[in-house]
Amino acid sequence: MALIDIVKDSIQDFRDNRWDELLEEVQSFCDRMYIPIPNMEDKNTVGSRSRREGQWITYYHHYHAEIFIAVIDLIAIEMNNRFTETTTELLACISCLDPRNSFSRFNHAKLLRLAEIYYDDFSIQDLQVLKEQLHTYIYDVRRCSDFVECDDLASIAVKLVESRKHLVFPLVYRLIELALILPVATTSVERSFSAMNIIKTDLRNKIGDEWLNDMMICYIERQVFETIDDEAILVRFQNMQSRRIQLPLH
Repeated sequence: MALIDIVKDSIQDFRDNRWDELLEEVQSFCDRMYIPIPNMEDKNTVGSRSRREGQWITYYHHYHAEIFIAVIDLIAIEMNNRFTETTTELLACISCLDPRNSFSRFNHAKLLRLAEIYYDDFSIQDLQVLKEQLHTYIYDVRRCSDFVECDDLASIAVKLVESRKHLVFPLVYRLIELALILPVATTSVERSFSAMNIIKTDLRNKIGDEWLNDMMICYIERQVFETIDDEAILVRFQNMQSRRIQLPLH
């Protein structure tokens, strides 16, 4: 979590204080490659094809304000969108499951908060039981030599199953499972939205929900569908109901 804050601060520092350094590097590169460099104080028109109608600005303003700062701001916005307050809290809670250094980052309160975030998976009664399970769990895994070599969530999940402690601490194991599937779930959602933007374009914005859903499944899971023989699809389609024309199978 500290790295996220460091990256955000570094981006802001780069925006505010390192433009001159970047400009010198670019000018030095252009000199070595014999690339012509415009005079930064010269003016050019923007906003119109006609010089009479366009707005006159310096090259310095164009490259600094309209390109450099604009791009840095877009990166900062993307960082803030990806790591919102809720997301940051979620990652901070998940990090408390880290088994490294004898579970040094274990935090009882944050793990209970993690369970509260996943309220669909933990009832009020589960939270009460989890509160006690966490106390027993941390004492157990710190004393057990089997968990000394665990260095990530996947390895601790494997050890819990091998030692059958996932049956002793089922709610703790559920927390670990949820933490493990979060990156996969996030990626799947992003893939789905990306597929929807590709399939449902402005020219095809009247696609019904069911049809869109079917097309998205075929697009997202195309590696699976590539393994299905075309003939099997034709036979299934033909057998769904009687048709006037038989589809060619070869």
